[in-house]
Amino acid sequence: MPDYKTLRGTSTFTYEEKRSRFIATAAFADTEEKALAVLNAVRAANRTARHNVYAYVLQNGRTRYSDDGEPAKTAGTPVLETIGHAGVSDVIVVVTRYFGGILLGTGGLVRAYTAAAGGALQNAELVSMRLVVDCRLRVPYAQFEQAQRIIAAAGAKPEEPVFDDAVTLLWRMPAGEEGPLCAKLTELTRGSAEVTVSAAMYAPF
Repeated sequence: MPDYKTLRGTSTFTYEEKRSRFIATAAFADTEEKALAVLNAVRAANRTARHNVYAYVLQNGRTRYSDDGEPAKTAGTPVLETIGHAGVSDVIVVVTRYFGGILLGTGGLVRAYTAAAGGALQNAELVSMRLVVDCRLRVPYAQFEQAQRIIAAAGAKPEEPVFDDAVTLLWRMPAGEEGPLCAKLTELTRGSAEVTVSAAMYAPF
């Protein structure tokens, strides 16, 4: 499965147009349940707002949007398209509108919702998600430094070793690339230690 980009945490942006305030919240959400939790939290924090427009895009291909009472295709659709143009997924954007008393028209609404959503996404910290595996190997102290060098040379991201009567090495690496490294470590330990490899999962790398 391909790598993809998403957001780390939550970001916000406020856009004003003819006294209406558009407050956009962009957040990481890799399930519909998490996306709806973000939406409900924004709604709860903005109970007096006229509209809470949203759109989300999940890596599994699921998308959803709502105009939340705005004219059709003037709110949810622009937010959804803005997420698509940003090239991110596992993301929800909620745009809260506080009405300023002046009608914006369909073109004005599209511009405002696009600008608000785009600002929140631009403010967000982007991370690359890759299909990775977590690996574990327990070696005697005599083989620790050499094993550590072999792991680093393979482009893996090591975690802090655990020291007790032996050393437990922990690292993360792209799924599908662990075979040659495991073979080198097996050779180093002469088959006395085996690398434990987790199931593949998406994570920052």
